[in-house]
Amino acid sequence: MATDIIQTPRGPAEIEITDPAGPPVSLLVLGHGAGGGVHAPDLTRVHDIATAAGVRVALVTQPYRVAGRRAPAPAAQLDEAWTAVVRELAEPGLPLLLGGRSSGARVACRTAAALGAAGVLALAFPLHPPGRPERSRAAELPTDLPTLVVNGDRDPFGVPVPVGRVEVVVRPGATHDLRKDLAGTADAVLTWLRAHHWGR
Repeated sequence: MATDIIQTPRGPAEIEITDPAGPPVSLLVLGHGAGGGVHAPDLTRVHDIATAAGVRVALVTQPYRVAGRRAPAPAAQLDEAWTAVVRELAEPGLPLLLGGRSSGARVACRTAAALGAAGVLALAFPLHPPGRPERSRAAELPTDLPTLVVNGDRDPFGVPVPVGRVEVVVRPGATHDLRKDLAGTADAVLTWLRAHHWGR
């Protein structure tokens, strides 16, 4: 794993890149949740299974977290910093997959089309604020791109429904942290990667 800093319009972002054993089949860029980091259990398990399947994985720590702040930056600033990082990391000819958990999943979804992503991985996509189903964020899901959403059926932020090219895998007994049966979550991601020829 190599760690680097990429300058963005919102300050420095930290990048941790892990290359697979052979030539990479695809590049998966993952972002963290609002108050957490890139080493959350579900992100770590997905990182490990993806690199084992031939995927180059880049973990992105947003500038507000690098600066030591816990409260997330506004959505537009998150998207701006993320966009700068992804443009720096993208390689011609290598399929670009964007993803993350919770807030990071929303950023990936909102920026996927503009960044030319081949697919999106959304872990614990927060469909709405807890107890506020009328404030749905379903419109952020990129329905015209292969998108995998993995949510727990006990997530207080809700569970999206499949629409367009959005596939939803519901994890029984899991809450927003997706800690229950991490192996099952990782297997769902691996199946999705292989189905689209983004992993070996």
